[in-house]
Amino acid sequence: MTEQQDKTAIRNAATVIVLRDRLDNPAILMGQRGAKAAFMPNKFVFPGGAVDAEDAQVPLASPLPPVCADRLTEKAPQGLGHALAVAAVRELWEETGLILGRPGDWPGAVPADWQSFAATGHLPAAEALQFVFRALTPPGRPRRFDARFFLVDAGAISGDLDDFTHASDELSHLQWIPLKDARRFDLPFITEVVLAEVAGRVADPEPPASVPYFHNNEEASLFLRLRGYPMPETG
Repeated sequence: MTEQQDKTAIRNAATVIVLRDRLDNPAILMGQRGAKAAFMPNKFVFPGGAVDAEDAQVPLASPLPPVCADRLTEKAPQGLGHALAVAAVRELWEETGLILGRPGDWPGAVPADWQSFAATGHLPAAEALQFVFRALTPPGRPRRFDARFFLVDAGAISGDLDDFTHASDELSHLQWIPLKDARRFDLPFITEVVLAEVAGRVADPEPPASVPYFHNNEEASLFLRLRGYPMPETG
């Protein structure tokens, strides 16, 4: 398989929506992708990225909520849920410097990509991750991802929520954006759709029993629900 084919293959990915002050003035953490990025250049996005092969082997101090783990098994390879949760914690750390974890020592050698996270004295933890949305990038894009969106309350983050000093340079202008103002930014279409789902969950701390799935393939774009039926047509 050529390098170009590798790049255009669909990759599993995890995206993290951190929600702060949800009952008073809800805000979400976003950053801007670079102008030269192959995927969604200049757009404001949530932290996230593709699952790495090593993610399946990284231990979690706590698992996903059972309902979320169950939804992640639908229309997906067995065991992928663990890797997605690990990828979510890793991407949040790499792109923002925020820690979603529990204090503890790693059982054995620490993978290279986790050295800086482990140095904080934490193990990745998934109990605060709520699977709320899934979207498949439409055909014809330079990158295609089967992205699972995880909502996490900022109260589950360890450390200072405004300290981004450990973040990589993949996202610029990291900031907490009031939920009501988010659509003023240059957002990808799917991000606007997800924002509507997040807005509907602000007052509900429980993970959803049914998850929207925006499925795009060569034949059609379908709005489905995992553990449910196709969503009714509007209008």
